[in-house]
Amino acid sequence: MRATRAAGPGAPAPPQYGPDAAAVLDGLPPLVDHHCHGVVRHEPDPATFAAFLTEADRPPAAGTTHFDTQTGFAVRRWCPPLLDLPAHCPPERYLARRRELGPDETRRRLLSATGIGAYLVDTGLPGDLTGPDETAAAGGATGHEVVRLEALAERTATDHRGPGTADAAEAFLDALAHAVRAAAETAVAFKSVAAYRHGLALDPAPPGPDAVRPAARAWLAAGAPRLTDPVLLRHLVWLAVATGRPLQLHTGFGDPDLRLDHADPALLTDLVRATADTGTDLVLLHCYPYHRQAAYLAAVFPHVHADVGLTLTHVGPRATAVLAEFLELAPFGKLLFSTDAYGLPELYTVGSALFRTALGEVLGGWAASGAWSTADARRVAAMIATGNARRVYGLADDGPTEPVG
Repeated sequence: MRATRAAGPGAPAPPQYGPDAAAVLDGLPPLVDHHCHGVVRHEPDPATFAAFLTEADRPPAAGTTHFDTQTGFAVRRWCPPLLDLPAHCPPERYLARRRELGPDETRRRLLSATGIGAYLVDTGLPGDLTGPDETAAAGGATGHEVVRLEALAERTATDHRGPGTADAAEAFLDALAHAVRAAAETAVAFKSVAAYRHGLALDPAPPGPDAVRPAARAWLAAGAPRLTDPVLLRHLVWLAVATGRPLQLHTGFGDPDLRLDHADPALLTDLVRATADTGTDLVLLHCYPYHRQAAYLAAVFPHVHADVGLTLTHVGPRATAVLAEFLELAPFGKLLFSTDAYGLPELYTVGSALFRTALGEVLGGWAASGAWSTADARRVAAMIATGNARRVYGLADDGPTEPVG
């Protein structure tokens, strides 16, 4: 049985998978993390570090800590051995060791141990974060960019703010169309966070010029603040669809900036129907607690794919149950791996470890029961870990060649 690729000094002992899981994971190809974010370049203070462990946007309740969550416990389980510490060591000891090593060495050790061969990085978040190439280099992998549509529109609007004249709106819309086409030349995908900005119950039809122009004029006249206009959000979606690049859509839980009931992927059903014959794949991100709805959409629409990446990090040892629930209905060629890691390299380590563990337990258990053959379980594991993402995003098989399972 092989474990994750060694991380140099501080590499942990191989994970002790049961025989059924090991039979599935042995020889697993390098993972493709099809949706993730950059890592902070500086050393975060303890409060900042803990804030990355939660989707909350406020400090924890008095007398509590974000370390006392499934994510916090998972970090303490998987990451300390990579920094020469025992698993489950206290947070204070872990953070002190992190400071001793510094952010660069910490990042190198943690990312090198993930077994990820390709990172598809959403570059739309602000802050001093590593980009696709820098993130991937720390783990000896390859990096690719995913362009966030709303951030692209807001950047494009900086040159067109003003009184909101018809001419200014027309110039902005022309520039925006050009920016999307230009981004498609280098990015592997686009992403929309319409779930945060309005909700997923959008009119599925492409908005016509008579709707888009006045919406753009009003937005520019207001100073082009955070983009929430549903007409412009729809316009962005259809600009991206026209490029043929895959379109990632945030669904399910996230930070308190969204309404969870407005992020149910089932609300996208009409948009899914409208895009069915465009040649553009839709990829539903995160999905929890609506992962069964996402699995249904993936089952009945050929161009719909999904992941449960962020979910696995936040449910910890329950990751096996959630993954099994998604695979009740979803075709096996439709599930992609991701970590949705953001800010901390620890979240890459945890996301990949929980994914491998859950995948091995679910598929290995089915093979042990006789419901599946071991050969099929191994084949499906490789599809979910890497093959599905390489097909959807058109990636060459150029990652590290050493197996990671």
